[in-house]
Amino acid sequence: MKKIYHVALEATLDVIEGKWKPIILCHLGNGPTRTGELKKMIPAITQKMLVQQLRELEEDRIISRKVYKQVPPKVEYSLTEEGKSLREILIAMSIWGECRVQELVDNGEDVELLNSNYSGFLNY
Repeated sequence: MKKIYHVALEATLDVIEGKWKPIILCHLGNGPTRTGELKKMIPAITQKMLVQQLRELEEDRIISRKVYKQVPPKVEYSLTEEGKSLREILIAMSIWGECRVQELVDNGEDVELLNSNYSGFLNY
């Protein structure tokens, strides 16, 4: 069945939609990463959701999965060239988020940004 996008932004959101995918991509910007390492970096994500999001990103050719033939098995995920092309979008989203949090703080909201480091996006 033919997929129809009414505006081009829908095509972008189709790939990076949701809470976890941009965060996963940020961490993968630092280099190849194992599933367990990603889980430690994103403690609020469930194992099931992490695996689901990784599969979707791999299906969309944003990340690649490398399986090492060893015991115990070792699997690493890394950004593809297409994944790296999201860099400017994700940096802009990070900067916007920083500004948003600062605005909320300035307005007396009880909110805290634990890590404003989006260096993963800057590494590729």
